[in-house]
Amino acid sequence: MSGYRPYQYIERRKSRQIHVGKVAVGGDAPISVQTMTNTLTSDAEATIAQIRRAELAGVDIVRVSCPDEESTAALHEIVREVNVPIVADIHFHYKRAIEAAKAGAACLRINPGNIGSAERVREVVNAAKDHNCSIRIGVNAGSLEKHLLEKYGEPNPDALVESALEHAKILQDHDFHEFKISVKASDVFLAVAAYQQLADACDHPLHIGITEAGSRRAGTVKSSIGLGNLLWAGVGDTMRVSLSAEPEEEVLVGWDILKSLGLRHRGVKIISCPSCARQGFNVIQTVQTLEDRLAHIKTPLTLSIIGCVVNGPGEALMTDLGVTGGGSGRHMVYSSGKQDHTVPANDMIEHIVGLVEERVANIEAEEAKEKAEGVDLPLPDLASAK
Repeated sequence: MSGYRPYQYIERRKSRQIHVGKVAVGGDAPISVQTMTNTLTSDAEATIAQIRRAELAGVDIVRVSCPDEESTAALHEIVREVNVPIVADIHFHYKRAIEAAKAGAACLRINPGNIGSAERVREVVNAAKDHNCSIRIGVNAGSLEKHLLEKYGEPNPDALVESALEHAKILQDHDFHEFKISVKASDVFLAVAAYQQLADACDHPLHIGITEAGSRRAGTVKSSIGLGNLLWAGVGDTMRVSLSAEPEEEVLVGWDILKSLGLRHRGVKIISCPSCARQGFNVIQTVQTLEDRLAHIKTPLTLSIIGCVVNGPGEALMTDLGVTGGGSGRHMVYSSGKQDHTVPANDMIEHIVGLVEERVANIEAEEAKEKAEGVDLPLPDLASAK
């Protein structure tokens, strides 16, 4: 059950493409999901464990903070032991950037204007070139340059964009073009306006995010409003949901935002009702259980869980599998939009999990067969290439 209708079409902004390690960013590449570790980077074992949990959640790129020499020294082991590109977060100290590039970081998060003298900037850029590193210019409303605050009086979209373009020019003057830009703010209005303005002013790939968004619940809402607004307008090539929560939670929310807009597809997408007195089973508990039981699924699949027959059949028409609450302790199971069979209430969870796993196994087997036979398969991230 897939396909796009005209009102679901999102035309992505045309941006230059760069690479963060093996991950393409910009152009027609899928929008990548990032997060950042909160362990001490110098503790390689803890940092690797946290990155691996983010990998299971579907992360594409992970950023780690490198405030000291012990952290950049640990990067050697971290990069070797994980499966995703690592971005080294650098502030002010140019030697940390050079060390991180040598240690295998795929990208350096810096602001060239804050690195120091022209010679130090040149050394960092040369290190990035020598070790095939890209760069992220990270502008933040909370740390704007003094001359821009004096010029504009406060952080505003013009100040953020001017800062970003000033830093970009430094890299371009050094004939370095493998960079992306972010202009983050904790204020949704400021961040969205700055990104929209920057998107019109250049073709550099953009890393989008609402910085310091807050707790898991409040930050998810705030990020969904800001990032959803930008993504719907076609702005954004890579993204992070910044939450006061574990990195894997940021990844899961990021994926949910992309799946909601049809920009990327991964795992089981559950369409469920909010529940009411008509429900034939406990919808809230059922959905929570199924989310946990089906978290291991990576192949895209849609599943509707509706408590009664008012909206159930209609929602099931548009999902791969569905369940509608019925009477006498039995519930209707839909397959590819059509009524298929009923299932006893006590067996429902196990039955649905089995159906999903069976359907996914069939999809994966068919894809493997077609690949072996040389059949061109559709891209899994069709919408993101538009």
